[in-house]
Amino acid sequence: MKSLLLNSLNLVLIGNLLPISDSLAQKMPNVVFVLADEWRAQDAGFNGNKDVLTPNLDKLAGQATNFTNTISSCPVCCPYRGSLLTGQYPLTTGVFVNDVQLNPEAPTLGKLFREAGYQTAYIGKWHLDGHGRNTFIPAERRQGFDYWKVLECTHDYNNSFYWGNDDKKAKWDGYDAYAQSADAVDYVKMRKQSDQPFFMILSWGPPHTPFQTAPENYKKIYREKSLKLRGNVPDELREKANTELVGYYAHITALDSCIGLLQQTLKDTGLDENTIFVFTSDHGAMVQSHGYMNKQRPYEESIHVPMLIRYPKAFGNKGKKNEMLINTPDLMPTLLGLCGLKIPATVEGEDKSAIMKGKAKDKTDAVLIASYHPFGQWPQSQGGKEYRGVRTKRYTYVRDLSGPWLLFDNLQDPFQLKNLVSEPASGKIREQLDGQLSQLLEKNNDQFLPGKEYIKKWGYVLDNTGTVPYIKINYQGLPIE
Repeated sequence: MKSLLLNSLNLVLIGNLLPISDSLAQKMPNVVFVLADEWRAQDAGFNGNKDVLTPNLDKLAGQATNFTNTISSCPVCCPYRGSLLTGQYPLTTGVFVNDVQLNPEAPTLGKLFREAGYQTAYIGKWHLDGHGRNTFIPAERRQGFDYWKVLECTHDYNNSFYWGNDDKKAKWDGYDAYAQSADAVDYVKMRKQSDQPFFMILSWGPPHTPFQTAPENYKKIYREKSLKLRGNVPDELREKANTELVGYYAHITALDSCIGLLQQTLKDTGLDENTIFVFTSDHGAMVQSHGYMNKQRPYEESIHVPMLIRYPKAFGNKGKKNEMLINTPDLMPTLLGLCGLKIPATVEGEDKSAIMKGKAKDKTDAVLIASYHPFGQWPQSQGGKEYRGVRTKRYTYVRDLSGPWLLFDNLQDPFQLKNLVSEPASGKIREQLDGQLSQLLEKNNDQFLPGKEYIKKWGYVLDNTGTVPYIKINYQGLPIE
């Protein structure tokens, strides 16, 4: 890791950005947005897990706001990223399955920050281009990000490649999250020399499967620990879940070390006080909870993600918890709001910045969760189903196409072991939650149709497993050559 940080990476920054005055630059905060892949909220020291080692995130939580009800609306990779960049729900972006293209003309975070005079950078996993997971992404499809070291998608973390600003393919040295984080560190140091504020997204592939490709030194730590499994892991899967957690936690602790380097760099450069630092994840992972492995499902392990935001100028330096509900489409307008930037009319999420600053009251009592078309690791052939639901601070309520499906009291039943949906005593709360769901569906013009109807509407092509093949169809339903 040290050798990576000591090596000069000879960063090349693109010009053609808007000029910005010194006084304006001092007022406008920088943004560092760190995005993990498949890191569930339950697996961090600052959220109460005593097994997993996250000392740097725990330290950050002591200086930041821990948003304890951050929800991944459609808990799978591409739909999350489409919503993150646009502030829209997946039925609006068309990115409701993996490996399809986000509209290159969409108003996105990169474009909006660049138009406001920011330098923009994206490092790591992209997964929004839809032309294949290793294919070159030209500048006009980079959604406003100028500094660029990106691959569409890989989970081969020790043999990982990227396309750079020179439009050449290169290889990350060693474990890619280390190399990507080192590159982000050098980018921050370079930005210290500029009058312009910057907006940078660092997007890791881990701790997403495969778990056993994590650094060996951290796997050794967890092999020697007695790990506590979640209370909803079936007995027959406990040994398998323990093996998976060794690798999963090893990835997590490796990434935590990267958080420490980033935080120290911001402090050393004097940029930390005027930088909004966000750590979060696109979705969680089941890791054998309820007998399942991956995500897409409406359970807490899948939809509940961690989020820390440190912004000393607005929030101070004292760690605190905030229980407001935050959904994926809220992130884009909230980041713009925290920076005082205009939010486009295309946004469907809510700007939470005034609430975060204590200048407004939170009125959100439920957020939407959804699976628009089950695919990939949860195809219909394996029990995958379309659903719409709401997550409140206490309850999870879900409908499938047949009607009410799940109802959990997450306060009384944190492992979601008792489905209350058919319990007579739960009729009143079920009716209330169903009404909230109906309101959210109406607000978002979501007719809750079978997934294949949306596939047909967008012109996507399914293979015989019900997944969307790569390099077939773009966001307009046109063949990609």
